[in-house]
Amino acid sequence: MSLCTRSHRSRFRFILTPHRPASSLAALTLGAIGVVYGDIGTSPLYALKEVFAHGHVPLTPANIYGVLSLVFWTLAIVVSTKYVMLILRADNNGEGGLIAMLALASQAVKHRPVLRRRLLLVGIFGTAIFFGDGVITPAISVLSAVEGLEVAAPGLHRFVLPLTLVVLAVLFFFQRFGTGSVGRLFGPITVLWFAVLAALGLMHIVEHPTVLWAMSPHHALGFVAAQPAIAFIALGSVVLCVTGAEALYADLGHFGKRPIRLAWFSLVMPALVVNYFGQGAMLLEHPENVGNPFYEMAPVWALYPLIGLATCATVIASQALITAAFSVTKQAIQLGYLPRLRIAHTSVKETGQVYVPFVNWSLFACIVLAVVIFGSSSKLAGAYGIAVTIDMLITTTMTFFVIRYAWKYPWSLCLAATGFFFVVDTVFFAANAVKLFDGGWFPVVLGAVMFTLMMTWKQGRRLMQDRMRDDAIDLKSFLEAVFVSPPTRVPGTAVFLVSEQGFTPNALLHNLKHNKVLHETNLFVHVMHHEVPWLGFDKRCQIEPLGRDCWQVTLNFGFKNDPDVPEALELLKMRGVALDPMDTSYFLSRDIVIPVLADGMAMWREKLFASMHRNAAAAADFLRLPTNRVVELGSKVEI
Repeated sequence: MSLCTRSHRSRFRFILTPHRPASSLAALTLGAIGVVYGDIGTSPLYALKEVFAHGHVPLTPANIYGVLSLVFWTLAIVVSTKYVMLILRADNNGEGGLIAMLALASQAVKHRPVLRRRLLLVGIFGTAIFFGDGVITPAISVLSAVEGLEVAAPGLHRFVLPLTLVVLAVLFFFQRFGTGSVGRLFGPITVLWFAVLAALGLMHIVEHPTVLWAMSPHHALGFVAAQPAIAFIALGSVVLCVTGAEALYADLGHFGKRPIRLAWFSLVMPALVVNYFGQGAMLLEHPENVGNPFYEMAPVWALYPLIGLATCATVIASQALITAAFSVTKQAIQLGYLPRLRIAHTSVKETGQVYVPFVNWSLFACIVLAVVIFGSSSKLAGAYGIAVTIDMLITTTMTFFVIRYAWKYPWSLCLAATGFFFVVDTVFFAANAVKLFDGGWFPVVLGAVMFTLMMTWKQGRRLMQDRMRDDAIDLKSFLEAVFVSPPTRVPGTAVFLVSEQGFTPNALLHNLKHNKVLHETNLFVHVMHHEVPWLGFDKRCQIEPLGRDCWQVTLNFGFKNDPDVPEALELLKMRGVALDPMDTSYFLSRDIVIPVLADGMAMWREKLFASMHRNAAAAADFLRLPTNRVVELGSKVEI
């Protein structure tokens, strides 16, 4: 998935130790099954169906064997080898996901500015595509589960769409309450789901055990060699069996490599393979069931319980992605690619559990639009594949730069390690690119919109800072001039938040101009967000004395840290600067952006940036400043 992607699901957070007790490993593995593999675990609902459903791939025994072989080796190559064995090694201080890898790759090539800029563009585009993926996943997953009603009772077809929308509405409504209590149920329910997948598959494999011969790669190679055009079309749907593979890397920081690998090889992959091969065995005996082979595998008496369990599994898969969207948004904000949004913390114990109302309801609106426009999981499948393959390609590309420039491996080894996967990903992308006008346009359009917003914000902030820098006054020189004829000093501490270190904040200029006073203690605080996931308290504060009870302070946060300025300033006690919370005021400059015709962005982008800036959440809330101690002073900035 994506930067994400499905970056950063925060139901669980564990500290990994070299010698983990068996009980801890079991708990982590159970959690990984519920959180990491929820998405890929629902792929059997639609992956094999989409290969044969449209008639492009004739339903013959040879083609069934060939497709099953492609599915098996896709799981083995893309998931087992690429993600589980290789990419899980590319952690950024223990964290995974596209943003973590982007930060790792960009730091590795920081002495190559042109290459770094290009990598950042590619990585941000992957993050933008993740949001498109975040719309498609809940839509196709829940739709495919509820469509089981059509198998149980064809007359219920008209209820599929309304029931899907009801399930999604309930899911998004409950996001505000957090996922901690629900998260504890994810593991057991998903384990039950994988057990049911394996049981359904075994029922049909025992009736047609020769289907297991499809594990031999010669069936896949023979299928491709004999019918290259048909095999190419089939690959566009076969790739759906690995949707959600990005979650293995995205959740690295929550579970660690060993539990994720153990869960994959001990339960998830065997259950998936058995189910796919069971669907193939059933189609060999009953080709008329090609319309929905997953539900056709089940006995009639088990259909309704299976639909209920499948709906639960798809809700879990959707929940994981929604939470990831919140986390990725928070990280993009802290890296400066999105404006500040209101972020609510839904847990007093887990700082990573956040709720972003704007993202929540924007996702829901886009998902409703997708469900209404496409109307079925089959029509959504084309849209899904292109988003998945773009993220796969970007992840492989980033991996090359990490192992070449961060790990310093030889060129030949780097090309060997990633070149094969790049070719595989390119073939899958090309097979899905032909669906661009058949649904594939939807996530691409969503991704393009998000990419435009992110780059407009980033470039707009740079233009704004350049303009403010041109008009800025050096802080040290200004203070020296002020203290030549010092103003009245009033009791208390003034904390001035500055956008750039070393320059005089507008809030101080306005305060001196209008109030003609200066506090006894003055802190000029610059908040920096770094391209690493976490920074500890030992690296949080840097302080430089400016004389006369004035200090220049830099607060450092990683992109997964929660920026809490009052908490960070408490660390200054160890540096001899004690703050009384009830006697401290925070001064902010609230700038109003004025678009003008100049050498900046296009006028429409400048107006877009001005609108984003105007509607951004208050800096005081984002930085966790006490609302009754904040003073905002405005100014206008032309870009």
